[in-house]
Amino acid sequence: MRTIRYRSRGREVRYLEEILNQLDYTVFVSDFFGKDTDQTVKDFQRKNNLVVDGIVGLKTWSKLIEAKNDLTTHNTKLLSEQDVIDFANLFGLELAMVKAVNEIESNGRGFLVDGRPRILFEGHVFWRELDKRGIDPKKHANQSNKDVLYKKWTKVHYKGGAGEYDRLAKAVAIADRTEFHEAAHTSASWGSFQIMGFHYKSLGYSSVDQFVSKMHEHEREHLVAFGKFIANTSFRGKKLLDWIKEKNWARFAEGYNGPGYRKNKYDTKLSKAYQKYSAM
Repeated sequence: MRTIRYRSRGREVRYLEEILNQLDYTVFVSDFFGKDTDQTVKDFQRKNNLVVDGIVGLKTWSKLIEAKNDLTTHNTKLLSEQDVIDFANLFGLELAMVKAVNEIESNGRGFLVDGRPRILFEGHVFWRELDKRGIDPKKHANQSNKDVLYKKWTKVHYKGGAGEYDRLAKAVAIADRTEFHEAAHTSASWGSFQIMGFHYKSLGYSSVDQFVSKMHEHEREHLVAFGKFIANTSFRGKKLLDWIKEKNWARFAEGYNGPGYRKNKYDTKLSKAYQKYSAM
């Protein structure tokens, strides 16, 4: 494979951009190595301990192809169309409804390239979970961990992807106590449907560790947890499952994502995704 860089042209550029898109990056696929590709390559190099120069030579090609092959291996953990059809039939939902939630919550993929389930760590939930365990979060909140422990919701500290595991590990490491391990893992949302860890008990899991273990197994387990959640969680007098069936995306989004749903336009995104899949 020839070495390519910013402003290169040719089939190798197209192949590079196809791989980057498979690895959850968003670049325009063409025969031209543009600025978006240059920035994306540098991000990939940075995350894979390579020289960050934007040049795709032997070492970067090797890492890219290795990541692509790993992704193929991890595809055995992904949902099949039949899994989603069976779930929709079981709960009396339209297939488009299930696919819409799956897309908006995790971009349609429940695992990172490295095989770990997608997570999003919430520092304000961590604050609350510590408090529930009799630990005063104010005593542990300081400048060094302000990105993982804070009282009010904010997305300022989100890193996305593997970076969320760094935040989770940082939260666990604040104190060498079981309570911090449990509180941290209950403060992340997990998998394809981004179910918060603190729901583990109401969903029938014996511990948050069992819940997390299941989330590592297969997207099918993510779907199982989602089914339990929408069938058992009530909001404004109805189950979340009922709000989906009524296509009341605002009520479902509020019950599923909290009051911040308006700011993030979850209801609008769900509605558009539902319309898209309904038309297929």
